[in-house]
Amino acid sequence: MEAYLDNSATTKVSARVVEAVAAAMTDDYGNPSAMHNMGVRAENKVREARELLARLIKVEEKEIYFTSGGTESNNMALIGAAMANRRAGNRIITTQIEHPSVSNTMEYLKEQGFAITALPVDPYGQVQKEALREAMTEDTILVSVMYVNNEIGAVEPVEEISHIIRAVNPKVIFHVDGIQAFGKYKIYPKRLGIDLLSVSGHKLHAPKGVGFLYKHSQIKVKPIVFGGGQQDGLRAGTLNVPGIVGLAVAAGEAYTDFEKKQEKLYQLKALFVAGIQEIEGTKMNGYPGRESAPHIVSVSFDGVRSEVLLHALEERGIYASAGSACSSHKASISPTLKALGLDKHYLDSTLRFSFSIFTTEEEIDYALKALKEILPVLRKVTGR
Repeated sequence: MEAYLDNSATTKVSARVVEAVAAAMTDDYGNPSAMHNMGVRAENKVREARELLARLIKVEEKEIYFTSGGTESNNMALIGAAMANRRAGNRIITTQIEHPSVSNTMEYLKEQGFAITALPVDPYGQVQKEALREAMTEDTILVSVMYVNNEIGAVEPVEEISHIIRAVNPKVIFHVDGIQAFGKYKIYPKRLGIDLLSVSGHKLHAPKGVGFLYKHSQIKVKPIVFGGGQQDGLRAGTLNVPGIVGLAVAAGEAYTDFEKKQEKLYQLKALFVAGIQEIEGTKMNGYPGRESAPHIVSVSFDGVRSEVLLHALEERGIYASAGSACSSHKASISPTLKALGLDKHYLDSTLRFSFSIFTTEEEIDYALKALKEILPVLRKVTGR
């Protein structure tokens, strides 16, 4: 048996998405910028996808820009907004637990002369709001906070954060990395006070290599990709029609019977958490219940290195991760776990388990049984 519990890294593409993507590749395969009928057919597919996504998050169609995925969306939002609004100030605020596609982009912006403030979080991974108030200054132009943390599932109070920002300076741009949240929560940017929202398709059963950026129509963003002037010149390049079609179908599926799907994830999470809590020498990171995302559980295992445990689980066909997939090949300690204030011996002994609507209770039971068998053996070998 296999148990795929690494859905925060990527998800299985749904059958309907595969069908829609194949049709876009074999039937409506024209270049959407072409003037002939095949091009028009492809353009119509893109337009339909844009209409659906705009409707799901209650924004205007012209505010949806397709990208190659979450990393590009984050780069486009942060670099584009910072460069376009530089005359208003040079201070940018983020957090200590952002995904590398945000934190490394902030390092780049720092090299360009911007002043970056990374806010601390509490032991559960939530932004310390008082620290945000103190960090806000007259020359702050941009705040970037993730909706759901990709490693521990912490859910940030984005609406409250928006209110704090607006109370100090209504002109500050608020960017939200919604990559782990889209499809798991109903997100309405204009209601929440979000100016820029990043989304990736492969986190919700769409293909890899496609995503979108919501940009409020009144927000200035400079392009970072130049070419033929597609998408109003903000994001040039031939549109990935099959990917865009697949993203729209996946998003439509995610928000059909949404409450039922969300409840299933919470039930899977509760089953897994209950089993973990029966195992000696384990520590949950972040909130273990419904206060955090429905699909992510972070667990530290006393006396066992994460890499060793990962390989032991893999031998049994159980797939999890030691943190962000974008950093999984680097032998470094997670900044997110450091920011939580975890004891040192837990920093390299933590795994992330993440679920999807395709995850079964049998997979959860199988993984828990394996952990209960493997951990005593590994601890005996390490003498702990």
